[in-house]
Amino acid sequence: MSEVGLQHALEAMESRGLGEVARKVFEHYYRQVESGAQGLVPESTIDPLIDLPDLGDQRFDELTRRAALAQVAVVKLNGGLGTSMGMTGPKTALAVRGELTFLDVIAAQVLAQRARYDVDLPLLLMNSFRTREVSLGILDRYPSLPVRGLPLDFLQNAEPKLRADDLMPVSWPDDPELEWCPPGHGDVYVSLRETGLIAALRARGIRWAFISNADNLGATCDPDLAAWVMTNEVPYLAEVCERTPNDRKGGHLAVRKSDGRLVLRDSAMTPPEDDVHFQDVTRHTTFHANSLWVDLDVLDRLLDERDGVLGLPVIVNRKTVDPSRKDSTKVIQIETAMGAAIETIDGARAVRVPRERFRPVKTTNELLMIRSDLFTLSDDSTIVAARAAADPRVDLDPAYFALVPAFEKRFPAGPPSLLGATSFTVRGPVTFGAEVTVVGDVHVESADELVIAAGTTLTGDATGDATGDVAGEG
Repeated sequence: MSEVGLQHALEAMESRGLGEVARKVFEHYYRQVESGAQGLVPESTIDPLIDLPDLGDQRFDELTRRAALAQVAVVKLNGGLGTSMGMTGPKTALAVRGELTFLDVIAAQVLAQRARYDVDLPLLLMNSFRTREVSLGILDRYPSLPVRGLPLDFLQNAEPKLRADDLMPVSWPDDPELEWCPPGHGDVYVSLRETGLIAALRARGIRWAFISNADNLGATCDPDLAAWVMTNEVPYLAEVCERTPNDRKGGHLAVRKSDGRLVLRDSAMTPPEDDVHFQDVTRHTTFHANSLWVDLDVLDRLLDERDGVLGLPVIVNRKTVDPSRKDSTKVIQIETAMGAAIETIDGARAVRVPRERFRPVKTTNELLMIRSDLFTLSDDSTIVAARAAADPRVDLDPAYFALVPAFEKRFPAGPPSLLGATSFTVRGPVTFGAEVTVVGDVHVESADELVIAAGTTLTGDATGDATGDVAGEG
């Protein structure tokens, strides 16, 4: 049945207009899944990654920085809809600083670096078929952003979701678009090649691509990293951050025992019995920030040699066809991770970077922090921490805050001040008035609707009463 499923899938991809290489890559991974591949990396096959160079030790003069940035293009992965946060459009269209969206901030960051270093520094979004129109509409606000001869975006490929029971393409008449999914961000390499962008960038003297998630506003195109990559002729560089207990589920790099190569392992690639080792932050002390630098010449050559199939490890992602309905058909999404390319490129390296280069927004907890006074925007639109202390732990009740529309209703006047907070936990249906201040460790809990009055300073525990109101202190 699976051979029939493959043919149906390939025919559907061809009908949708997906190219030969995209279909070839899909077939490569389909046959792996068909043969039982799970893409697992047992703990017994790897050693922890240690002795990493540090970004703080890499400093260059302005001329070297400029020479390096003149050879870099910024690629932002922008295919996500933020469905886990209750969104139906691109996550990056969400306001994060005042009225500024992720894409506004990214555009401003790129334009500021162009002005400072007098370089073109192209920006390219890798959009999905669901994010393209809205995202390009936002970038239309910046008429100087396009670089002559280059687009502002390219489309990642799509593939059919497969029924988990027989690997046939799933049918979902209620919303046929849900029958399709992106093939993971590992598709960025194939898409860059098949859209002709590698050739177009190389024709402009661009040799390296800096690739990162569009929802990580800390991932700016650092000129010292660019200079280090250029001066050391690094073919592939992965950025990693120090792990904390809050990062124990984040994917990490390790050293494969059999050949000494660096490999990426995330939670979906970890056997259940090894999860305790995967989450051990004293053993695997860094996590992959999902920001990387790749030599386009090396990438182009490898794709040539491998007939378009880079050979990244497969990830079998098990979901339901409609993510909002757990009772819908169980499916498999065949994916790859762009960070896994580290094991396919000779001479690939990793560098430890500071935490400020990792500011993702995956949940409304992080959205609240990035909107709050914990951060400011510098003149070059870099996200800057407003205090030296570590970020507070924010834990909002998922029943009332996990989805953006509900989250917005709970903070109608904007986020509270978190500058003096150590932790901020909310449980129950709580709504916050204007200019609320959180100090120290704060836990707010109520079984009934509770309104935190405007001007309240919260310290310690706050519990709702029958009136559903907490008065301000002082």
